[in-house]
Amino acid sequence: MEEQQPVPERRSAGTRGPGPAPGHAIDRRAELSEFLRSRRARLKPEDVGLPDFGRHRRVPGLRREELAQLAGVSVAYYTRLEQGNGQNVSGEVLGAIASALRLTDAEQAHLTHLAKPKQHRKKPSVRQQRVRGALCRLLDTMDGVPAYLVGRRSEILAWNRMAAAVFGDWSQLPPQERNWARLVFLNPDYQALYMDWDQKASDIVSYLRMDAGCHPDDPRLSALVGELSVKSEEFRRLWARHDVKEKSHGVKRLHHPLVGELSLSFETFTLPDDAEQSVVAYHAEPDSASAEALRLLASWGTDATRAGSSAPELQ
Repeated sequence: MEEQQPVPERRSAGTRGPGPAPGHAIDRRAELSEFLRSRRARLKPEDVGLPDFGRHRRVPGLRREELAQLAGVSVAYYTRLEQGNGQNVSGEVLGAIASALRLTDAEQAHLTHLAKPKQHRKKPSVRQQRVRGALCRLLDTMDGVPAYLVGRRSEILAWNRMAAAVFGDWSQLPPQERNWARLVFLNPDYQALYMDWDQKASDIVSYLRMDAGCHPDDPRLSALVGELSVKSEEFRRLWARHDVKEKSHGVKRLHHPLVGELSLSFETFTLPDDAEQSVVAYHAEPDSASAEALRLLASWGTDATRAGSSAPELQ
């Protein structure tokens, strides 16, 4: 099990994508504008009980005046908000707009972060994400259960032996590469590992979008998004969709190089004292082929984890 150490982000030259330029913070006002436009475009008039005049419509989805009518605000007020000017918007108005746009809870939280950001220091903190020693020991005691700790920017902060056996020995990677976004979009081994790679890729981008809404001035996050936008066409496409999602639970189908197909359910547990860190634990249905495969991986020990390592003692 390893702890992620902060290192400078790599920057790459190439074709610019929809992400921020290298060295620049994410533009919160542009994010707000593009997010509202994208959510409005996905709604059809019939979805919200409005008449559809078919060929006379010049824009996809709802018009601004239709959305403003549904939310109970003036067209001018909503237009200012969609142009990125959310300084004086109230929580009640944001709630009405979220309801009119049929936003999910995660999307409404993202809208609030963009429109009414928390006050940050002029020079944003890039403090190291710390992992409690007790949490490391807890991961180690989860015998037969692949589990890892993920933090901001999709960084993999710590993991146990079974996580290394299933997902690869992250201790063999440079610290800056222990990042789910980089692994999924830039490492061919992970494109082969995930049988539902498209869904995994979409989830990762949606998590990063939520992070960007909370921390638009995070230079390491901006550098990560900029790098992936340059290097991955698929990342650029997904980032431009402005989808957001919070980590939760589900099922992942993997094609493991040693034991073949695995179907693993996962649960995400956000730490009570640090909402930016979550433990993700996987398990297989009892008596299933996947459960037997996990037992095989556990019995192979270091042969399966390719040496592995243990985390340093932290306070």
